[in-house]
Amino acid sequence: MVKNKKLTEAEFLQERQQVLSTWHTGNDPQLDLDKAVEFLKAVPEEKNFAIKLQKAKENGTRTLVQPRAGVPDIEKHIELLEYLEGAGADFLPSTIDSYTRQNRYNEAEKGIQESITEGRALLNGFPAVNHGVSGCKRVYEAVGVPLQARHGTPDARLLAEIIHAAGWTSNEGGAISYNLPYAKSVSLEDTIKYWQYCDRLVGYYEEKGIHINREPFGPLTGTLVPPSISNTVGIIEALLAAEQGVKNITVGYGMGGNVIQDTAAVRTLQKQTEEYLKKFGYNDVIVTTVFHQWMGGFPQDETEALGLIALSSTVAALSGATKMINKTPHESVGIPTKEANAQGIKASKLVTKLLCDQKMPDSEALRAEMAQIEKEVNCLMDAVLEVGEGDLAQGVVKAFEQGLIDVPFAPSKYNAGLILPARDNDGNIRILEFGKLAFTDEIKEFHHKKIAERAAAENREVSFQLTVDDIYAVSVGHLVGRPNYDE
Repeated sequence: MVKNKKLTEAEFLQERQQVLSTWHTGNDPQLDLDKAVEFLKAVPEEKNFAIKLQKAKENGTRTLVQPRAGVPDIEKHIELLEYLEGAGADFLPSTIDSYTRQNRYNEAEKGIQESITEGRALLNGFPAVNHGVSGCKRVYEAVGVPLQARHGTPDARLLAEIIHAAGWTSNEGGAISYNLPYAKSVSLEDTIKYWQYCDRLVGYYEEKGIHINREPFGPLTGTLVPPSISNTVGIIEALLAAEQGVKNITVGYGMGGNVIQDTAAVRTLQKQTEEYLKKFGYNDVIVTTVFHQWMGGFPQDETEALGLIALSSTVAALSGATKMINKTPHESVGIPTKEANAQGIKASKLVTKLLCDQKMPDSEALRAEMAQIEKEVNCLMDAVLEVGEGDLAQGVVKAFEQGLIDVPFAPSKYNAGLILPARDNDGNIRILEFGKLAFTDEIKEFHHKKIAERAAAENREVSFQLTVDDIYAVSVGHLVGRPNYDE
C-alpha cells in the first residue's frame, strides 16, 4: 500500500538498481551518482531551470516563454532547439516520443533507425532514454538556456535518471497529471510510487546542493477542466514532491478562456500551493506558476490562431504567471515547422514584454472568483485527506476510486469520469453534472445557478448539449457555444 512517506536513501538506491537495469543506456557510467552530482554542480546558473525561475519570481520580470518541440534525430533536434532559442525562447523543451512515454524502448529504437533510413521523422518526439546520457548531454551543451523534459509518461523513472544526469534541470509530470489524462490501465497506486522515485531523485540532488525544478502538468485533459479540479491536482502533486525533498516546484494551469477566471485561477494556485506546503511543514519550497496557452481546438486559419496565441499571452502576463507554454499557428494542422514554432514564441514574447509592467487590477469580480476557487479547492483537499485518514497518497487513490475528485474526459479506468463541465453566460467553466464530486450543496447550487442563467439567456434546456457546443466553440471563433452565434 503506497504511503506519502519519503523514501530512505537505502530504499531509493535499492530501487535504483532495478530502474537502471530496464534498458541498456541505464548501464552508462555517467549515471554513477557521484559523477552526476559533479556534472550538475558545474551547470551554470543561466542554464539551471530552478534558479532562473526563482530569479524571475523574485525580480517580478515578465512572464517567461517556453515552446514545445522534439524530433528523434539528435542533430535535427539540436538544430530545432537552437532555432527556437534564437527566436527568443527563455526555456527549451525536449518533447519525448510516445514509445518512450510507454517504456517501449525497443520500438523507439526501431523508430530511430527507420527515421534514418527513410530520411524523415517516424517518431513524434525525442527518445531520450534510447539516446542515453551522452546523447542528452549533446543537446544540453548545444544550447544556452535551461532544458526540460516534457512528455506524458506514467513511469518516468529511467527517463528522469538520464535527463538529470545530462544537465537537464527540469522534469514535467506527476502521479495524477501524467497518468489519468494519458493512460487507460495504469493504477494511481503504481504511478504515485513511480513519481515518488522521480521526486526522490531530485531530492537526492537537492541534498547535494543541486537545484532541480519539478513541474506537475496543469492542464490535465485540457478540455473544460474546472479550475478547482486542476488546481487541487497541482497542489497534491506539489505536496507529494515536497515530501520526497523537491524544493523548486512549478504548478500549472491551462487557459480556460474567461480572463477573470483564468487570472483568479493562476493567483489562487500560487497562493494555495504555498499555503498547503507550509501547512504540512514544507517551509523551504520555491513555488512558481506556468500558464498553458489554449489547449483545446485551435482555429485553422493561421492569423486567427496567432490572435488566440496573443490573447493567451495577455492573460498569462496579466495573471502574473512566472512562465508560459506557448502554442503555434499550426496547432490545428499537426506538428509545426520550426518557423511556425518561432512565430508562436515571438508573438507570445512581444505580448509579455509589452505587459511586463501591468497586472490585472483588483475588482469585485476577481475577488469573488478567487474566493470561489479557494472554497472548492479546500473542499476537495479536505475530502482527499479524510478518506486517506491523513495520508495524502492513500487519499488520492481512494478519492479517485470513489469519484470524490474527478477529471473530465480522462481516459483512465481509475478516474470516475462522471462529471460534465459547461460554461456559464460569461464564459466561466462551471460544472453541469457532479457525479460523486466532493462538493458541498452550497457549491453545487452555485454551479447549477450559473449554468441555468446561461440556458435561460439562450432560451434552451440545461443539457449535455451545452458541453458539446462549448468544446467546439473556440475552434470556430467563439468562447461560449451559443446555439446561434451573433456575427
